[in-house]
Amino acid sequence: MKKLILVYGAISGLVIIVINTLSIELGIAHVWLGFLVMFIAFSSIFVAVKQYRDETLGGVIRFGTGFLVGLGITVIASLVYVLVWELYLAMTDYAFIETIGQQYANPLFRLPMTFVEVFPIGVLISLISAFILRESKTLAAEKSA
Repeated sequence: MKKLILVYGAISGLVIIVINTLSIELGIAHVWLGFLVMFIAFSSIFVAVKQYRDETLGGVIRFGTGFLVGLGITVIASLVYVLVWELYLAMTDYAFIETIGQQYANPLFRLPMTFVEVFPIGVLISLISAFILRESKTLAAEKSA
């Protein structure tokens, strides 16, 4: 499960940061585009939970387990996003800060704010994925009968 979480989390985080950074560089950054990119990237949670259910757990997964897989992916993706964003800021000499104000220069403000940009979307998709893909032993038995 750890490898699955790391792989899908890294992929999701990289998709989000690469596309959002490109949109900033190209001057097409909009809030709706950022959320759309996050939604698309976090759709990997659904794929990962389904893969874990089908390939590792024999087609049966509880809601809590599915949610934890999605939450793990969300945490990894959020951390990747934060780390790469920090690298981007350093490489651009913090030029982005001029547009958001002096408070963004403080890492105690910046780091949690960057994390919170991504994390709630992943939690929402984790909940949805776990709910849709949950399957109890009784449902699995009914399907095989």
